[in-house]
Amino acid sequence: MEANCPHLGADMSHAEIEECDTGVVAVCPWHRYDFDLRTGVSETGLKACTYAVDIRTDEKGHEDVWVETPENGSSWRLVELRPVSEEFADPPPPPDLSRLSISATGATDPDAPPETIVPTEGAPTTLMQWAVLILNTANPTLKVERTRHAVHLFRTGQLKSIGHRSTNAPRPPDVPKREESFVRNTVDPGKMGKRKNRAMMLHALANIEQWAIDLAWDIMARYGPEHPDLPPAFFSDFAKMALDESKHFSLLVSRLAALSPSTPYGSLPVHASLWESAQATFGSLRARLAIIHLVHEARGLDVNPGTIEKFRRAGDAESVDVLNVIHHDEVTHVTTGHRWFTWICARQGVDPVPTFREEVRRCWRGDVKGPFNVEDREKAGMTKDFYEDLRGEMPTDRGRH
Repeated sequence: MEANCPHLGADMSHAEIEECDTGVVAVCPWHRYDFDLRTGVSETGLKACTYAVDIRTDEKGHEDVWVETPENGSSWRLVELRPVSEEFADPPPPPDLSRLSISATGATDPDAPPETIVPTEGAPTTLMQWAVLILNTANPTLKVERTRHAVHLFRTGQLKSIGHRSTNAPRPPDVPKREESFVRNTVDPGKMGKRKNRAMMLHALANIEQWAIDLAWDIMARYGPEHPDLPPAFFSDFAKMALDESKHFSLLVSRLAALSPSTPYGSLPVHASLWESAQATFGSLRARLAIIHLVHEARGLDVNPGTIEKFRRAGDAESVDVLNVIHHDEVTHVTTGHRWFTWICARQGVDPVPTFREEVRRCWRGDVKGPFNVEDREKAGMTKDFYEDLRGEMPTDRGRH
C-alpha cells in the first residue's frame, strides 16, 4: 500500500496495524482513518492505493517479486526493487581536538550543562518549531538526535501540527549554526585541493551530509509559511529526507572514526558552498527545488559510482556498503525534488522542463557538468531534456557554486 494517507497525504509508514471483523487495517496516526490492507478501502469512503504482490519461484529455484500495476494507468514499469536501510551508526566517542587549539564544543560557557534532545524550556510542539531548533543546533551529533526524535514525533502524530499555516511560525536562520571548530576550519572551496585519501573523502562527504540535514529542514521552515497550500505530503517527504541525511552523516562519521581515528570529523578543512547555493534561492521555493535537488543532488548521482569504485579498489568493503546505502537514498531525494518541482509548476501553470532550465540559468553559474548518470537520473524522473546542454548565467556577485 502507498505510504501516504489519501485524506491529507500524511505519512503512513508508522501506521498502527489492527485486526477487525473484515480483516487487517492500517490506522493513520494523524486522524485515525483506517484502511483495509488488502483493498485500501476505508470506512470513511476514501481508498488508498494498493498493489497485489506475489513472490513466484521459477524452474531454477529463483524467486521473483511480481507487483500489480496501478489501476487506470499505462506504460508502467518497475524502476527499482531494493531493501531500504534505516540503520544509524552508533556515534563515535567525542574527538579530542585540543591539538588544534580550538573548542570542540563551540559552547560560550564551558560550565553550561549539555543540551538535551528536547529542550527543558520551550520544547517545540510543531514541525516548524522543531525545524528551526534543529537549524540552530550547532553540535552535529545533537542535530542528528533531534532530527530522529522530531521525525518520529511527526510520523506518529504526536505533534500539535505542522505549523506552517500559523502566523507565529518561527523563521529559520540565514545560516545554520556550526561549532567553533567547524567555523574555523571552513575555507574557500578553491583552496580545498583534491581529496587525496579515503579519510579526506569521508570527511568531505560527511560535511556535505551535515549541510544536507539543514537543507531538508530549511526548505520546510523557510517556504512552508510562504506556501500555506503545501500539503502534508510535502513535509512527510522532506522529513524523511532529513532523517536520511542524518543517517548518512552518522554512517560516514562513524566510518571515518574507524578508518582514521587521528582525523575525526571537524579536524579537516571544509567548505560551505552548498549553503551558498541555497542562499541564492532564498526568494523562491521553485528555485530551491531546482538548484539544490535537481542540480546538486542530481550531480551526486553522477559522481557517487566513481567514488564507490575508488573505495572498492582500495578493498574498503565497509565504506562501500555505506556509500551504496547513501547512493540509493539519494535517488529517492532527487525523485522528491522532481515531484515537488513539477507540483509547483503545475500550480503555476508552467511547463517543468523550460522552467527548470530558466531557474538554472538564473541561479547557477557555469555549465551543468557531465558525464551524467542517465539511468539513475531517469529513475528519479529527470529525462535528458532537463539537463543536457545547460549553463547557468548567474552574476559572480550573487554567491559561489
